[in-house]
Amino acid sequence: MNVTTGKTTTLSSALFTDLSKYRYNVFIETLGWELETKNGEELDQFDRPDTVYLVSQGDDGRVNGCARLLPTDRPYLLGEIFPQLFNGLPVPCSSDVWELSRFAAVDFNKQTTSALSQFSSEVAVNLLKESIACAAAHGAKRIVTVSPVGIERLLRRAGFRSHRAGPPMIIDGHPIFACWIEIDENQA
Repeated sequence: MNVTTGKTTTLSSALFTDLSKYRYNVFIETLGWELETKNGEELDQFDRPDTVYLVSQGDDGRVNGCARLLPTDRPYLLGEIFPQLFNGLPVPCSSDVWELSRFAAVDFNKQTTSALSQFSSEVAVNLLKESIACAAAHGAKRIVTVSPVGIERLLRRAGFRSHRAGPPMIIDGHPIFACWIEIDENQA
């Protein structure tokens, strides 16, 4: 597994295109999310010049995982689209709290492409560790994310310290929740 970290200005245009097409394959084609897309690529308003990306590639060079990191003192997915997941509490707005979004670890070259099996894979665990270290290197002390409820158990099983920011809710037919992931010194 090779992980490349960078912003739109530092990732090669070919890798950024591969990343956006991979996200389309995962979130639109595999998970069936209804998002605006064009040219078979998935990007949204949170894909900005200051967005930090992690792109995992297999030995063959194909993308097999991705993550997006944003500081919460600028607009971010959970704060703008899903603030209700904080159960009436204010959403995070701090340079030391970063959001992890568009996290995926589906290897389309293997047979396991279910939505939940991706998070228990070695690629997913390693990519999450890399994401935490990257956020910490940018000054993060905590990470917040919106996730399907089933991810909670998998995070704990993999040894990550995580907990709910509010109760789960059904949104667009899917049970999701806001999740805190604590950054331990040994993870950063």
